[in-house]
Amino acid sequence: MFKKYEMDLAGRTLRVDVGRVAKQANGAVLMHYGETTVLCTATASEKPRDGIDFFPLSVEYNERMYSVGKIPGGFNKREGKASENAVLTDRVIDRPMRPLFPKDYRNDVTLENLVMSVDPDCSPELTAMLGAAIAVSISDIPFDGPISTTQVGLVDGEFIFNPTAEQKEVSSLALTVASTREKVIMIEAGAEEVPEEQMIDAIFAAHEVNQKVIAFIDTIVAECGKPKHEYESCAVPEELFAAIKEIVPPSQMEEAVFTDDKQTREGNIRAITEKLEEAFAEREEWLEVLGEAVYQYQKKTVRKMILKDHKRPDGRAVDEIRPLAAEVDLIPRVHGSAMFTRGQTQICTVTTLAPLSEAQRLDGLDESETSKRYMHHYNFPSYSVGETRPSRGPGRREIGHGALAERALLPVLPAEAEFPYAIRTVSETFESNGSTSQASVCASSMSLMTAGVPIKAAVAGISAGLVTGDTDDDYLVLTDIQGLEDFFGDMDFKVAGTHKGITAIQMDIKIHGLTRPIIEEAIAATKKARTYILDEVMSKAIAEPRPEVAPSAPKIIQMQIDPQKIGDVVGQRGKTINAIIEETGVKIDIEEDGSVSICGTEQENMNKAAKLITTIVTEFEAGQVFEGKVVSIKDFGAFLEFAPGKEGMVHISKIAKHRVNKVEDVLKLGDAVKAVCLGKDKMGRFSFSMRDVAE
Repeated sequence: MFKKYEMDLAGRTLRVDVGRVAKQANGAVLMHYGETTVLCTATASEKPRDGIDFFPLSVEYNERMYSVGKIPGGFNKREGKASENAVLTDRVIDRPMRPLFPKDYRNDVTLENLVMSVDPDCSPELTAMLGAAIAVSISDIPFDGPISTTQVGLVDGEFIFNPTAEQKEVSSLALTVASTREKVIMIEAGAEEVPEEQMIDAIFAAHEVNQKVIAFIDTIVAECGKPKHEYESCAVPEELFAAIKEIVPPSQMEEAVFTDDKQTREGNIRAITEKLEEAFAEREEWLEVLGEAVYQYQKKTVRKMILKDHKRPDGRAVDEIRPLAAEVDLIPRVHGSAMFTRGQTQICTVTTLAPLSEAQRLDGLDESETSKRYMHHYNFPSYSVGETRPSRGPGRREIGHGALAERALLPVLPAEAEFPYAIRTVSETFESNGSTSQASVCASSMSLMTAGVPIKAAVAGISAGLVTGDTDDDYLVLTDIQGLEDFFGDMDFKVAGTHKGITAIQMDIKIHGLTRPIIEEAIAATKKARTYILDEVMSKAIAEPRPEVAPSAPKIIQMQIDPQKIGDVVGQRGKTINAIIEETGVKIDIEEDGSVSICGTEQENMNKAAKLITTIVTEFEAGQVFEGKVVSIKDFGAFLEFAPGKEGMVHISKIAKHRVNKVEDVLKLGDAVKAVCLGKDKMGRFSFSMRDVAE
């Protein structure tokens, strides 16, 4: 039965259609926010997937170009692989929802979100986040929801909830917050150095809005929700845990996991696993879940030692950062390079500069963004964690980490007018043991400075972790978590920023949300660590951007011409501009507003190209002196080319101060000479004189 529900959300109507379409899915809603329409469905397999020890959740955000009235580009004329925005939206839907499914649930679950129309003032990403939560909540799939998500902007010091396209353009904050009824469960933010206190206020302002939406969702679930289905639990039998502890007592497991060397720890666990496999050789049903049992045993051991004894696996204090190191210029010939090391996490970032024409073109649903000049790419090869596997290109994790670092650095980049370059930074992961994304922020900040990019301030990033007990007050926040603390802990709270404030946040948790005191403590801990990294490590490697770009980097001259003269510079079928490029070896880009960018490595050739363009767009006036090349000789005089496509004639009587009987006596083809404009002759043509050029 079709039912329709509506509420006012930030001044626009949010409408949820239930029972209208996709009735064979476990749960489905057709979401309308303004004129944005997204179909959100949730489906689950009837039985658990065999042979896995994780919850197989798949989230898909499918962008259709018809939603913005476009036909996809390329030969195929249909949507191809997911865009970067779609991948990032998948991740931001997944992160708050995954912790709310049962931990022992192994049925495949797929959340599909199909964008069918886009209202620029009503975010399709936000609509999908809300729709996915509602679809699961009304389905028979076990889920401890509902949740709600709110976007927050900051305009003229005021918080704007679910901002319009125009408001996003002037906002100094792009914050997304997901909440349960009681707690905050996900934070994603990009900000222009927003102070920590203001960020916390924004988070909990969004949390209050989320409560209104959750109340709205509750009414839908009460009327349309299905009873949650029973499922086959894949929890490890308690009998197995008891048997493991008889063979490997807790003291032995503590000794195995508490070391600062990842390889040593993995070797210890491998030896324990082999010992248990031998002991349980006759118990096939136990062997099938032994890996998960050992994992759970490690997890309980680490969590107990951290929470109760304040003892971390590598012996650090709870607020202590691992050993740090920073180095610049380690890669020759590139435009900029830097390496940042934190414990067993090591990132090298290389910066490349190019003309603005090399900016990335975007073919997506957001019509306000057609290109971006700054690109940050992150690579995570298998050797960085001591493994071997073939490279299949960047996955969702790599794309997400690259986007996070990009978001962190965007606020400090110079404007195009100040620094007319396209910029690409590539972070190569040499070693990984916790928070490589934030190490890439540090390395990239230094790399940009070595390349001569005049960033406004250095940016550093760090991650905080969390271990919780049985109550909201029983918890411990950890600074600079390593891989083991991430795997076995409850939170990965990444914060990047400058001395002035925050530029990016990404929060992943495995529990049902965080209280305000935990969030405040995590943000305070990351600020303290970030300040230390900036002052004691990064500034000692490179304190400020270099005054000039590297010798190997392209140089750029910016100039402005009358837009009406663009055709003169380009010439028929590009003949004129191509002649300049061939003569000087530079690259020239001209925008519709008359902005001209000349890019090259030789300053002399760039200056020559600029001079030629200036000559082309300059109107001939009496008294002006030009340099030209003899391109044609006639009985009555010579024709000079002052720039490609721009010529003038010198009469034989104006070639020299003495009498010239034959032009060839003084000039030959290719000669470079100076001539002054005499104005127009009787026929309205401009004439020039070589003899009247001032000495």
